[in-house]
Amino acid sequence: MTRTEEFEELRPLLFSIAYRILGSVSEAEDAVQETWLRYELSPARPESARAFLSAVVTRVSIDVLRSARLRREEYVGPWFPEPLLTDPYEDPEQSAELADSLSMAALLLLERLSPLERAVFVLREVFAFGFPEIASAVGRSEAACRQLAVRARRHMDAGRPRFEADRKEREELAERFFDALREGNVDGLRELLAADVSLVGDGGGKAPQWARGFHGADHVSRVLAGLFPPFFGIGGVVEPHQVNGQPGALFRDRDGKVLNTWTLDVLGGRIQAIRTVSNPDKLGHLGPVADAWAVLRETQQVRPDAN
Repeated sequence: MTRTEEFEELRPLLFSIAYRILGSVSEAEDAVQETWLRYELSPARPESARAFLSAVVTRVSIDVLRSARLRREEYVGPWFPEPLLTDPYEDPEQSAELADSLSMAALLLLERLSPLERAVFVLREVFAFGFPEIASAVGRSEAACRQLAVRARRHMDAGRPRFEADRKEREELAERFFDALREGNVDGLRELLAADVSLVGDGGGKAPQWARGFHGADHVSRVLAGLFPPFFGIGGVVEPHQVNGQPGALFRDRDGKVLNTWTLDVLGGRIQAIRTVSNPDKLGHLGPVADAWAVLRETQQVRPDAN
């Protein structure tokens, strides 16, 4: 097998590691490309391409994350990870860990960890790497990596939300939710929302967003019921889709361009949180991006209370 063939076989794993460390599709893709360049220039073939490439992509991702942290501190409004529709890496023996670590809630929780803690947690808890491999990847002793893993697991367990595992039930609830959204059915929306539900958006200052979000079933249901029937009336489309392993959707304008993504956190048969990403910088990998400001203006013009 050539180097190129080895690398392409491992590319899904490398991207999945990088994405979970970085929370960014574009940065993960860049980290994988940098890993290939270093592999191509390596004078000797490593004994294990998987171990070597995983170590390289982890180191690259840690460096990128350290600089990204500074940019995220200056980010306008809430920061959410770039939405991912499909995880390219699959492993039946770790399917639960892979799915759990992909959710928006889990990725936001990972943001609380230091870059080293995050990398160690991802390699150990998600991909089940051994501590010798992890130590080589992050440049720390095995003992230090074990301490980092314990500390990271403690932080994650303390804040980890417990979402329902039954995918069919979650998808059925999401279908009912988006049907009620299309109809502007306040009561139908309210009965699907948890009492303390939150609706929060990431526009990055480059797209319309809800400044501090909306909270509470009554408030959120009324906001949604008032805004979205006019949106659908001007040709807007909601396309239900798994987003970061959770029930969600892509919203598109009448021309099919991506407007934003939504993810729904479900627990106890109710939607606990709705997170939207409309920052155009985070949507380009999903296809052509819509002019969200123009869509909002047109939507407002046809709202019943606009006249």
